Amino acid sequence: MKVLLPYRGPFTHAPLWGALRAHTVAGLERHDPDGTHTRVVNGPHGPALVSVVVRPADEHVEAHLAPAHPDDVEPLVAVIRRWLDLDADPLPIDAALSRHRKLAPLVALRPGLRRLGSVDGFETAVLTVLGQQVSLAAARTFGGRLVSAYGLLVHDGFFAFPAPETLAALTPEELRATVGLTGARAKTVHALAAAAADGLRLGGDTDPADFRSGLMALPGIGPWTADYLTVRVLGDPDAFTPDDLVLKRALGVTTGRQAAVLAEKWRPWRAYALFHLWTDEAY
Repeated sequence: MKVLLPYRGPFTHAPLWGALRAHTVAGLERHDPDGTHTRVVNGPHGPALVSVVVRPADEHVEAHLAPAHPDDVEPLVAVIRRWLDLDADPLPIDAALSRHRKLAPLVALRPGLRRLGSVDGFETAVLTVLGQQVSLAAARTFGGRLVSAYGLLVHDGFFAFPAPETLAALTPEELRATVGLTGARAKTVHALAAAAADGLRLGGDTDPADFRSGLMALPGIGPWTADYLTVRVLGDPDAFTPDDLVLKRALGVTTGRQAAVLAEKWRPWRAYALFHLWTDEAY
């Protein structure tokens, strides 16, 4: 089923699609040379296969959905719009950030830059943990192993990300051996899965304070990981990662406190400022 998802221009989509490509987990996702990104997204009745591609001339994202049930189309569209930040109004955001010397040239270069969101808070949290203190390539490898070993086959080689209950039923040692993680990282993934299976809320509608405190209570999850997941999962336009290394390097500071002070003037759009600075460094 084809669905057209309009957005407000401008929309410099290349950095967002670059982030999708850079984080593609084999088995869960595929990024084609023409810019089509395909992945499994969970709907109310089960996993769906979703493909998205930007049509700049028509100012919409073209989505192709293969839902588990026809009633899942509307909720899947809502997930996609949140994931790709398609409901943003870039004009006031760009106008506000352009008033600041550090950000003005970045906004001029990439007007309408969007934030990369999440299709599932638990999935994003686990993949973020897998990527702690390793290269992006290694993180993708770990994610691919996890998905192929424990995910549900959906269609044509695509797997749904493992449910919290599936990973919680394993032992940390099984996770370590299968995925190739360190013992500490395997324990963090297992603790995260057990907490999510036991009711830890990781959805986009979770109260930010509860979201952060719930994550910080788990072994192996520190302030940066909790802050990063707040940015990705909750969709708060003012969410921020003061202790991010790339951010501190871009700002020429050495501490998260210094970064937070400088970023005060970017409110309430700190998340967009963050993505401009990340994009300038990485994509």
